[in-house]
Amino acid sequence: MPDQQNPAEGNASALPVSAAQIEHAAALLDAGGLVAFPTETVYGLGGDAESPDAVARIYSAKGRPANHPVIVHLAPNGDPNYWVDGVPSEAQRLIDAFWPGPLTLILKRAECINPAVSGGQDSVGLRCPSHPVAQALLEAFSALRGGHGGVAAPSANRFGHVSPTTAQHVREEFGNAIHVLDGGASDVGIESTILDLSRRFPALLRPGRITPQDIADVLGEAPRLPDGSDATAPRASGTLKAHYAPRTPLAVLPFSALEPLLAERQAGERVALVARASRADRWADTEGVHFIAAPEDPHAYARELYGLLRALDRANVSRILIEKLPDTIEWIAVNDRLGRAAAAFEAQE
Repeated sequence: MPDQQNPAEGNASALPVSAAQIEHAAALLDAGGLVAFPTETVYGLGGDAESPDAVARIYSAKGRPANHPVIVHLAPNGDPNYWVDGVPSEAQRLIDAFWPGPLTLILKRAECINPAVSGGQDSVGLRCPSHPVAQALLEAFSALRGGHGGVAAPSANRFGHVSPTTAQHVREEFGNAIHVLDGGASDVGIESTILDLSRRFPALLRPGRITPQDIADVLGEAPRLPDGSDATAPRASGTLKAHYAPRTPLAVLPFSALEPLLAERQAGERVALVARASRADRWADTEGVHFIAAPEDPHAYARELYGLLRALDRANVSRILIEKLPDTIEWIAVNDRLGRAAAAFEAQE
């Protein structure tokens, strides 16, 4: 069985927030308000998934296009059948294998569910997070809704910006405008894998901790990988070409292409270099180069990525230069996030 469970598991008595804080946050959701909460992937900006007004508040707070769907988060005892027009056997096998955990499934939306949560599409994304604070909140909210409460929650940041992996990151985005549950740092560090099962075949829409091989091991067939040619794919969170971007210009290039940029920097210019230590060579000690040794392990790299990009936005550098990572399946999720971050600046060049 793939190694997917759970970086943030724990018992209720060990929660970093109190029962009163959970109940207060659930009441805010029940009243149509927004709550930022931790998951094992990133922090989510949550609202009642069945309330078009609450969903609209999420879009407004983020500056998110209204046709860009959000993911519905369910408690561990939640019933996916309430939200979708039947759970196919393939989906159930994946639920049994990976929920709670960082896997979102795209399925046909039940007619009773308002289309606002799915950007007007006939599908909907569902996931059950494994972070104990998220689970406690979802269970409390679901109890207020007769066992069927779901929380729509994209990442708790301004649209297109770097996703938050700590409560402080959320506060940096929204100040005191959003109520935040602080559950510590997210362990996975990048958003969930999104797998589309709304058509007649499994298709990976967004890579994440759950890999294509993990999915293939459960289903007995490999999902189609995103290559830009799947014109019938439903829209899904975090799949726009430019996304996850810092405010500082960023480029991702092979190390051989980074070296001329480092050598040609202007006098007094300070640039950031993010590369694996085994490749950094003399640039690690060069004046005017803010060197960051990147992790050699893809899971560790993913865990640190968003915090690193946010820190570099504060580091007084003119550019962020990142070594291109291996083009292998182990690095597919990190490469996806870096590629979308860099795409935000390509049109400016």
